[in-house]
Amino acid sequence: MDWYFKVLGNYATFHGRAHRREFWMFMLVNIILSGVLMVVDHILGWHFDGGFGPLSLIYTLLVLVPSLAVQVRRLHDTDRRSRWLLLLLLPVLGWLMLLAFYSQRSTPGENRFGPHPKAFP
Repeated sequence: MDWYFKVLGNYATFHGRAHRREFWMFMLVNIILSGVLMVVDHILGWHFDGGFGPLSLIYTLLVLVPSLAVQVRRLHDTDRRSRWLLLLLLPVLGWLMLLAFYSQRSTPGENRFGPHPKAFP
């Protein structure tokens, strides 16, 4: 959970680099919380046509900026510009390319986006 709160603490930081573990742990907790809130919405009968309900929709809107920020910082860690996030507009192929970028190892040492992120204790 520390990784999740670390990303939320840097919610609007679009510069610098994000360690691979920081990114994936945030995404894991994010997916779990989204799923739990969707189930709660369905149990309470508050779901809309898309499967979302008010709780899951509010949560999604609250973590939208931190999620984009950690994605940008993860791309920076692999020495890519934030423009690569435009691949999100390409269904399947773009998402798979971004998944591959997010899974790559960090650029060793310092790159044009800053020093190598240290592992969070």
